[in-house]
This record gives sequence, structure tokens and C-alpha cells, in this order.
Amino acid sequence: MGTVGDSGVGKPKRRAWSCTKQDFLPEESFQSWANYTKALKETGTRLKDRITSRSLDKLELTEIKGRSGFEMKKTLSWWDLIWFGIGAVIGAGIFVLTGQEARDSAGPAVILSYVVSGISAMLSVFCYTEFAVEIPVAGGSFAYLRVELGDFIAFIAAGNILLEYVIGGAAVARSWTSYFATLLNHHPNDFRIHATSLNPDYSRLDPISVVVIALVCLAAVSSTKATSRFNYVASIIHLAIIVFIIIAGLTQANPKNLSDFTPFGVRGIFSASAVLFFAYVGFDAVSTMAEETKNPAKDIPLGLVGAMTITTGCYCLLALTLCLMQPYSQIDPDAPFSVAFQAIGMDWAKYIVAFGALKGMTTVLLVSAVGQARYLTHIARTHMVPPWLAEVHATTGTPVNATVVMLVATAVIAFFTNLGILSNLLSISTLFIFMMVAVALLVRRYYVSGETTDSDRNKLIAALVLILASSIATAAYWAAGGMGWVGYLLSVLVWFLATVFLWWGVPQARAPQTWGVPLVPWLPSASIAINIFLLGSIDGPSFVRFGIWTALLLVYYFFFGLHASYDTAKAASNDGV
Repeated sequence: MGTVGDSGVGKPKRRAWSCTKQDFLPEESFQSWANYTKALKETGTRLKDRITSRSLDKLELTEIKGRSGFEMKKTLSWWDLIWFGIGAVIGAGIFVLTGQEARDSAGPAVILSYVVSGISAMLSVFCYTEFAVEIPVAGGSFAYLRVELGDFIAFIAAGNILLEYVIGGAAVARSWTSYFATLLNHHPNDFRIHATSLNPDYSRLDPISVVVIALVCLAAVSSTKATSRFNYVASIIHLAIIVFIIIAGLTQANPKNLSDFTPFGVRGIFSASAVLFFAYVGFDAVSTMAEETKNPAKDIPLGLVGAMTITTGCYCLLALTLCLMQPYSQIDPDAPFSVAFQAIGMDWAKYIVAFGALKGMTTVLLVSAVGQARYLTHIARTHMVPPWLAEVHATTGTPVNATVVMLVATAVIAFFTNLGILSNLLSISTLFIFMMVAVALLVRRYYVSGETTDSDRNKLIAALVLILASSIATAAYWAAGGMGWVGYLLSVLVWFLATVFLWWGVPQARAPQTWGVPLVPWLPSASIAINIFLLGSIDGPSFVRFGIWTALLLVYYFFFGLHASYDTAKAASNDGV
């Protein structure tokens, strides 16, 4: 499956805080037009090298990490990670999208939609956890894919990781404005500027979201430990408000509101589940904090699994409460919980709900800012993006450059873009990345370069192809409106037999050293299948936007990222090994 690349690098030079051409394009290919022309002519050769090369666990943990100059401070425990996980996840998804999807897609069965997306998220949590324990670096899934699937696949995933964070932050920031307006007894659009000359999806300009993002940026660059303390205090308050919402809401419950439980049918449940996956986005940010964790083998499993368990329980109870309070057709899509309390005569409660939502969305923005900066930092360490973004500040121990750049991009998107567009596009990027991490975990367990025989490697490839193909076939048949059970039976049977073949016919080449995913290959194979199936429930225009973004990523990669990372890998190899 390729050879090892990017071996060794000399001790990094610790530069003063600077912003010069050498900080952005220091590689040999960009030192002159002649060099760049030569690099472009070698694009095919270089691409083959980057596709077939693999990084190493040790390399990611030492030399690559060392390119930031200063190290991030190891200050986080499992307690911090649990609250980071809760703070990263419980926000705009539950407080905004629940109403939208209950009213328009699933009805009261939105509760089942949360269960489906929660199962998918939990399967992905397990896959992430094994990687984060064994490769505890800031790069998260980017680093995991670089090690197992190579630079090229990692870059495509990296671009979607960055898109996920920017869009997720923008969506939460716009939702922040919606609940702030509710708190002041206004409609959200009262606080937005209507630019009639723009497309309707981009015409409601949101200056409040930009101010909130700017304040979050200042907090995120100050100190990771201070951010953690603020986050878990805010998250505890937030959970207390969630408990209040559930108890107060259930005192006004009307079971008749659940009588028409599935008004939109099974398709509505899965369609809503694909969008509501947005409500679980954020836990992967916790994996990027592995580099700052005191004891990754203990803290990461407890932190990630604990946070996801608490979150899923809260989501299902909140969705049930909302649907018991109001008929699904009357649920407000912008501020569902606040308006529901108002509708049952508890006007005073809507202020507590709006305050809780604002607290939750603030912590989501904060943890997202911390996570996205660490992704970008590690990507910059490989020079796929300018290495200036990899610098860690000597005093704060935080990646200031990466934090500011990501939040500026988030603010621009938040200023213009409608929440519906953001949530669908975000779900595509996230489901795609989670699916790739599950594939990478199977490769990690069943293939070790130089040890796995050609026969076993080919069996692994065949099994992966069948698992992916059968999962895509199921999703495509569903998306096309297929109703016959025979089609689903055939595609699911192929998936099952391919997984059995991998489990029974291919020996595992590597065992995890400290903590591992249980039930391999079944759990990661199920993660692949359910993530791809949920992709099949997302609307067509979102896939068009996803395709355009991926095409832009490839243009950037072929003209800049490929040549910069190739030069860096070769220079490191020549220096160190």
C-alpha cells in the first residue's frame, strides 16, 4: 500500500514572531519562477509520491510536532475533555435544528432521528479514540489519515475538516443571534441587515455573529487551560438549564402530541437524522487536544465516550420534551424551545431557555475555535498550507495565527449565509470525514508495511472495496426512492459477507498498545455503512456545493500544497535519515 515517506527532520529553528515570504512559501519550488515551472512539470511524479507515501506514528509525535517551534502545554485531564466534549457539541443543533426538522421532516419521530445520528456519532467516537490514544497530536483525523491512507487522501479530508469547522462555527454564530433576539423579545431578522440586492439565501447580513466570533477568538488565543476552566463552568450551568427545560417542559406535556408519531414516514426520520448529525459535530475537536492531554491512554477514552454518552441522552430527552409540549406542526423553526414555553403560558421560562441556548452556543464556538486552530496547525506543519500557520506562541502556548485565520473565515461566512445551507453542507463534510477515519482504522489494524503479505493486503483491499461499494449502493438506492426490500437485502448482505470475510479471512497485523476499538472489524465497518447511508439522505444542492469545494481544494493542491509538502518531505528525509 505504499512506502514510508516524510522521514526525520532536523531540530526546528525557533524564529521570532514574523510574517515574511519565507514564513508562507519557504520551499525550494517557490524560490524562483524557474523552480516553480520545473515543479509543475513534475506534478505527475510528485503526486504519485504523495499518494503512495505514508507518515509514521513516531514521526507525527516528534519531528512533525516539533515544526511548531514551541510545544503546546500538557494541562488537560479526562475531566477537562468531558466538559470540552459537552461544550463542543450541545449548542445550535439541539436548540435550533430540532424545531426545523421536527416541523418539516420527521415530526415527533425526530427523537428517533437523534438516536440514529447518535449511534453513528458514537461509532465514530470509538474509531477516533483509538487513533487519539496512539497518535496524540493536534492534527486529529488529518494526522490519522496521513499515517494510514497517505498525504493526498489526508489533504482532501483536511480541506473538508476545515470546511466543517468554518461552517459549523458560522451556523452556531448565526443561531446565537436568533436566541439573543428571543431574549430581547425580537425576531432574529430585526438584528440582521437585509441586503435586497443579494441572493435570498445570502441577503440577511448578521453583524452580531461577527462580534461574537471576535470575542471568542480573543478567549481562544489566551490559554487552553483557562479556556477549559471557563468551558466546564459554563457547561455545568448549561446542563442545569437543560435539566430545567426537561422538567418544566414535561410538567406541561400532552401525550396526544405524539399520536401522529411518524407523519413523514421512515424517510423523514433518516432525512432529519442526516441534518441533525450537525448536532453531534464537535466531539472530534476533543481529539485535537490529545497533544495537550496529560495521560492520553486514560483521559481520551473517558473524555470522548463520556461526553458523547451524556450528550446523546440529553438530546433524546430534549427532543421528547419539545414534541410533548407542542404539536409538531406548530413548533417554531428559529427558537423552538423558547416559543414552546411561550405557547404553553410560561413566558418567563423562555428567557431561561434563551439564556441557556446562548451559553451553550458560546461554549460550542469556543471549543470549536480551539479545535479548528489545532487542526490547521498540524496541517501547516506538513507545509500543505503555509508553515506560518503552524507557529505556537511562546507565551500562551497556543497557535495564535491559525486561530485568527480560521475565525476570520468563520466570521465572513456567518455574516452572509443562511443556517439551512450551512447545516446540510456541514453534515456532508463531517459524515465523509468520519467514514474515512473508520476506513483508516481498518487499514491500521489489518495492514503494516513490510509485515503484511501481498495476499493479505489484496484480501484487505477487496474487503474494503466491497464494504464501501455495498454501503454506497444502499445509500444510492435509498436516495433514488427505492421501496423494494430486495434491493436493500442484497446490498446489506454484500456488506455483511465482506465484513465476515475481513473478520475471518484476514489476520490482524497490529494490536493497539493501550486502548483499542472493540469488535473490529464490525464496529468500524458499521460506522462506514451508517455514515454513507446518512449521506444518501442529504439534498442534491448540498452535494453540488460539496463538489465545488472539493474541486477548489484540488486546484490549490496541484498548484501549491503538493509541491510544498513534497519539498518538505524530501528535505526532511535528506536531513534526518
